Amino acid sequence: MTTRRLFLIGSAALALSACSSTGKRDLNARTNVIQVDEPWASYYSMKTDEPFPVPGIDIRKIPQQFWRQDVDYAGGEKPGTIVVNTTERFLYLVQPGGRAIRYGVGVGREEGLNFRGSAVIARKAEWPRWTPTANMIKTQPERYGPVAAGMEGGLKNPLGPRALYLYRNGKDTHFRLHGTLEPYTIGQSVSSGCIRLINQDIIDLYSRVPTGTRVIVTG
Repeated sequence: MTTRRLFLIGSAALALSACSSTGKRDLNARTNVIQVDEPWASYYSMKTDEPFPVPGIDIRKIPQQFWRQDVDYAGGEKPGTIVVNTTERFLYLVQPGGRAIRYGVGVGREEGLNFRGSAVIARKAEWPRWTPTANMIKTQPERYGPVAAGMEGGLKNPLGPRALYLYRNGKDTHFRLHGTLEPYTIGQSVSSGCIRLINQDIIDLYSRVPTGTRVIVTG
């Protein structure tokens, strides 16, 4: 039987999850309550066990095929391999028995920006520091110039709560699997080349894969 659950999203969830000094909840906070089937209500609700509480999202605004789910998988890769299909906008974490966990992703806004081929995750970071590349600053100086020196981890950091760093032949490719400030762009071609996931999804993926994990990007 499908279970439906009410949950709060956004800043209202944070306001209502905390008690005031009088022990009463802040009833003046704006509420945004939505109803979503399980397990997605749990997947995409607010995460308060992080250094920076991760807001819940209204997953209904994203096409359902891009929601995290277990699927059949017919590829020949070993369990534990990550396979990204940039055309489909899916990331598969291969599981035993012909199964995979599938996540929706956002990819490069131009085909030439996308990584192709095989790499390994050589580094993992929680709430990573981010620095725009020289090309990003050159092509969009008004956007990236003010943060050219970099940005510490936090809710305004474009990498989100987690980053997985892709290396090839021992060298940094400068491509990442990471979170996003714009969850409703998942399933679209919008990034500067990195693979972006919903913040709750990159936290989940991060917890499942060690350094040394093979990543294959096709399209």
